[in-house]
Amino acid sequence: MNNLFGNLPPVVKNLLIINVICFIGSLIIDHATRLFGVYYPDSPFFRIWQVITYMFMHGGFHHIFFNMFALVMFGPVIERVLGSKKFLNYYLICGLGALVLQYGVQSFEVYQITGVFKASDYLTYNMFTGSVSTNLPITQSQFNTLVSIYGTPLVGASGAIYGLLLAFGYLFPNMELMLIFLPIPIKAKYFIPILIVIEIALGFTQSGSSIAHLAHVGGALCGFILLKIWGVRRTNYY
Repeated sequence: MNNLFGNLPPVVKNLLIINVICFIGSLIIDHATRLFGVYYPDSPFFRIWQVITYMFMHGGFHHIFFNMFALVMFGPVIERVLGSKKFLNYYLICGLGALVLQYGVQSFEVYQITGVFKASDYLTYNMFTGSVSTNLPITQSQFNTLVSIYGTPLVGASGAIYGLLLAFGYLFPNMELMLIFLPIPIKAKYFIPILIVIEIALGFTQSGSSIAHLAHVGGALCGFILLKIWGVRRTNYY
């Protein structure tokens, strides 16, 4: 483990450290997730810094474990290919791209329910508990959707991580991956597209889920666009 940590390139190592520190801090500091997780822009709980800090907050041990496991497994080789500065830009921009798609989905849901993209005027908030209420003539399911959008922060590095997965599959399509739950080797060019398709399907079938599946897709899509814009060619790599 010491050798693994010592051999990590600088950006991956520092991202790992920052994420772990922020996770521990969220366990100690009350309402840390509400302060640094990101809300819908029309929510009274939204703060501009959240568009960055949300990437370093996580909803539980399993959440941060799997994200950091993927960061350590896939991040180093991508950082060595792109260089540290470009890798950091790639990681953060993928996280922002994930948020843009998530906001797009949320704004569509808000419009479907209320007929406007900014519905905060129709909602009443409790700034202490983060609860939301409304007198709109809507169904319980629609109300739950509004509560989720306006009163629940998005947290996690998953959007940026899916950008890393996309980059790995793009740069090393024939690299074989051995999965814990499927102990047979699968080439990255098959596994990662399947993973993204599953996220797309879950995003449309589990809109009420606490997992922002389409944000994951947004991170991967943003990563693909960046690699194309930067002219990173997979033919140069394995």
